[in-house]
Amino acid sequence: MISFNYESDFILDQEECFVTWIETIITSEDKFVGEIAYIFCNDDYLHAINMQYLNHDTLTDIISFDYTEGDIISGDIFISIERVKDNAIDFNVSFEEELKRVIAHGVLHYCGYKDKTNIDAALMRSKEEEKIKLFHVEL
Repeated sequence: MISFNYESDFILDQEECFVTWIETIITSEDKFVGEIAYIFCNDDYLHAINMQYLNHDTLTDIISFDYTEGDIISGDIFISIERVKDNAIDFNVSFEEELKRVIAHGVLHYCGYKDKTNIDAALMRSKEEEKIKLFHVEL
């Protein structure tokens, strides 16, 4: 089950479309959906988590806690909406595009993709782009 939680003023439009898309990302990697919680928050909220659990005194757009067991994808994904907005400007993309990238990024980590080396980061970016193309909003 995929859930969305809000610790800021941001509310995700069309949650059902995002649930379907995230499920599609997971199944396209030959994995199964477990319990995934997306928590949308602000910089202060995510910075506190970064300090408390990772001992990193930096701002970040996403922190994920992976509870995956085997091929069942589960975890908590915290996303700073403020960072996503700033990154969208920095990368010259829309907020919606950057938000999709970060949402996909978190679940791709659970599917086994890394981003610490240049080679891994390039593969992760390629997978993000591939998965963003799977997003379809039905009107």
